[in-house]
Amino acid sequence: MKKIMIAIAGAGLLASACASDPYGNTNQTVRQGAIGAAIGAAAGQIIGGNTEATVAGAAIGGAVGAIRGSSQDRQNQQRYRAANGQYYYCYDNRQTECYWEDGTRVRW
Repeated sequence: MKKIMIAIAGAGLLASACASDPYGNTNQTVRQGAIGAAIGAAAGQIIGGNTEATVAGAAIGGAVGAIRGSSQDRQNQQRYRAANGQYYYCYDNRQTECYWEDGTRVRW
């Protein structure tokens, strides 16, 4: 049973680490949450030496990683207002990767 839980958790971490947002950019919330969960699980196993400690470590590490990643996602996204009053978001400083609020790509 323990091996099955570890295999399922590992598969979930690997799958979520490759996630991206609808614009093709790496989603830092998911990525750093998965990394935090993996580090937390390892730390919980080392410190507690049992399944409960491993699960608690994964939960705490995942939450901390997701919070940090969410903050980084907000920093990576820049919001602008077009002349027509609509807002659009850019993911780079050159403003070549920009999208309207509804998710459609801005065509300059």
